[in-house]
Amino acid sequence: MMQRQLRQIAMIALAALTAGLTNTASSAALSAEVNIYSYREEALIKPQLEAFRKATEISYKLITGTAGGLLQRLKNEGMNSPADLLFTADAGRLHRALQMGLLQPIRSETLETQIPARFRDPEGRWFGLGVRARAIFYHIDRVKPSELSSFEDLADPKWKGRILIRSSGNIYNQSLLASLINHHGAKKAETWARGMVANLARKPQGGDRDQLRAVAAGEGDIAIANNYYYARLLTSKKAADRKVTDKVKVFWPNQTGPYDRGTHVNISGAAVTKSAKNRANAIRLLEFLVGEEAQNIYASVGYEYPVRKGIARGSVVAGMGQFKMDNLPLENLGRNNAEAVRIFDRVGWR
Repeated sequence: MMQRQLRQIAMIALAALTAGLTNTASSAALSAEVNIYSYREEALIKPQLEAFRKATEISYKLITGTAGGLLQRLKNEGMNSPADLLFTADAGRLHRALQMGLLQPIRSETLETQIPARFRDPEGRWFGLGVRARAIFYHIDRVKPSELSSFEDLADPKWKGRILIRSSGNIYNQSLLASLINHHGAKKAETWARGMVANLARKPQGGDRDQLRAVAAGEGDIAIANNYYYARLLTSKKAADRKVTDKVKVFWPNQTGPYDRGTHVNISGAAVTKSAKNRANAIRLLEFLVGEEAQNIYASVGYEYPVRKGIARGSVVAGMGQFKMDNLPLENLGRNNAEAVRIFDRVGWR
């Protein structure tokens, strides 16, 4: 009788243990996810996320929106936010998220080894995943490449009424000016901005692709735009977009002469949110995104330059030519952002 009772007790204990293990496994399965807030277009990030899901069996939830909207949402949600990762473009935006207290520092030997120091926050609060260049684009019938040299030269009166560029509210222009503040000081950077305003062909309007289309249409002779916007026109399914690239070509500024520091570059990047509930999975995703598979996707789908050394440039981007990049640590773009905005306001760059 006693032995039967002992066996029953043992069976009950075993069942309880099995149930506990099953529940633990179920909980682990449920937590095998990562939640992402992304300013980047879904088509530009989803291929990498799908590759991550297949490689790790960690699922993801992706919410896209405007940069400002996502930052405000994170702020309003506080520590209750479901977001584990914030994806956005431009080091300036990542710096804003940092200033708002939305990010947390992480340590990862993979990230610190594979991402050059200038493309990540020194305290591990954000990381560049793809590199983009801001270049000069010119109409082949109205401008000779030999006339072009640097961003600084565009403030020369010889370009009066010939330059097209988007508004000062655009973070890409703010970061470009922030880089000039770092290289020349605020006073000279303001002189440059004032000269640019005097040389505009029209009031700033539209995005980078609109500037390129306007150059092709004869509304101006020169545009400033990010390289991947030109690549999208080059590979567009629309014949009208492809025709733009027949008339408009790229010039990489600041390669030679007195301002030979290299062309201004920036990043698309990501950061672990302060509220991250799936922190380990978030770090694992970041590490996956600097791997060879994901870096090749950045190069071929997003038309960006790989942040990791040893990865070939995509064929479309490679066809735009080789150039020297500015080595400025991108954390400086965020630090100089407020001054850049004040300068834009003072010189009347709308």
